[in-house]
Amino acid sequence: MGDILFLAHRVPYPPDRGDKIRGFNILKFLAARKRVHLVAFADDVRDIGRENGLTDRTAIVWRAKSRAVAAIQALIARKPVSLTAFENVAVGQAVADVLAARDIDTIYVFSSQMAQYIPADTQARVIMDFVDMDSAKFADYGKTQTGPMGWLMRREGRLLAAYEAEVAGRATASLFVSHAEVALFRRDSGADRVFAIENGIDTDFFDPVATFDRADVSGPIIVFTGQMNYRPNIEAVTWFVTAILPSVRAANPGVSFAIVGRAPTDAVHALAKQPGVIVTGEVADVRGWLAAASVVVAPLKMARGVQNKVLEAMAMARPVVASAPAAEGIDHKDTIAVGDTAAEITEQIVGLLADPVAAIALGRAAREQVKRRYSWEARLAPLDAILGTVLAEPAAERTAA
Repeated sequence: MGDILFLAHRVPYPPDRGDKIRGFNILKFLAARKRVHLVAFADDVRDIGRENGLTDRTAIVWRAKSRAVAAIQALIARKPVSLTAFENVAVGQAVADVLAARDIDTIYVFSSQMAQYIPADTQARVIMDFVDMDSAKFADYGKTQTGPMGWLMRREGRLLAAYEAEVAGRATASLFVSHAEVALFRRDSGADRVFAIENGIDTDFFDPVATFDRADVSGPIIVFTGQMNYRPNIEAVTWFVTAILPSVRAANPGVSFAIVGRAPTDAVHALAKQPGVIVTGEVADVRGWLAAASVVVAPLKMARGVQNKVLEAMAMARPVVASAPAAEGIDHKDTIAVGDTAAEITEQIVGLLADPVAAIALGRAAREQVKRRYSWEARLAPLDAILGTVLAEPAAERTAA
């Protein structure tokens, strides 16, 4: 049996943001079964020299290309910007070096941007983990924007959809993070061999009785967590502060809203000027803020797949109020509150703040659901069948044989 080559658009560790969490746990799962070699981009200087203890051979390449340069290259080459943004000679050479030096029988590709590094003549199995259907995300952006940016988003959605379908046609299996994404991709691309591998959650780490420092807050607080230079998160908190929070504060004057996450943009920082709004920036441990939350919100207008932020809040036994798109990929019946409009989300939050007993019960139900349904071991188990691998024999059995 050969080794696995794992290609990632971002170093998949430490598991401290959505894509890294999934990438890390899949990498850990694969490394327990076979020797794994990693080739990945880094966009955080702290990730360049990190040791992971999971892979045999690692090549990390700094991603320095600007969006403007990538866009110009994409227009000239008639490609999606998502691809030109990740075109890099050094990564291509690193992939070639691994393939030349090692017996690779499986290439695991994490996100569509990295599929361009799959050799056209490869004999290895290709597992294409799209995670989400990025083409649909850009198409949705294009519906809400006008002018040159709207045209660029629609172009990206169209070209990326064609590329995704082409890659899926060559892959041994294509993976998505939810059954809804699988159904959408099958419908739009016509591809088969498409499977759902859902995200999980570490319920031992995200546990309200675990040891961690609780955030120092007073009074009721609503919390949102996420990477705060990511457009859907920026739009979510902006909408919440402008359209929902004033009504919530009218009913609960002492309530505050904390936006917790790294790399807040100027637009996010500006929200702190509004009454009751806190912008924390990066925090060492998000659990302290989740534990302090009276309600955790995920008011995303645009969301694909399974939202890790929602699973984390559920695991911490917090009452969650989410938009329908944020809740879609999660089995959430009777465990989180969902609203489609600003008025519906406001009503759910105000109701939970007014009834602490109901809020506690909802949070407890959410944690039980996560423990039952979303352990990483359970969520990744189908990968064994897809990869055609089995757990290694115990050392004692190998010796006896």
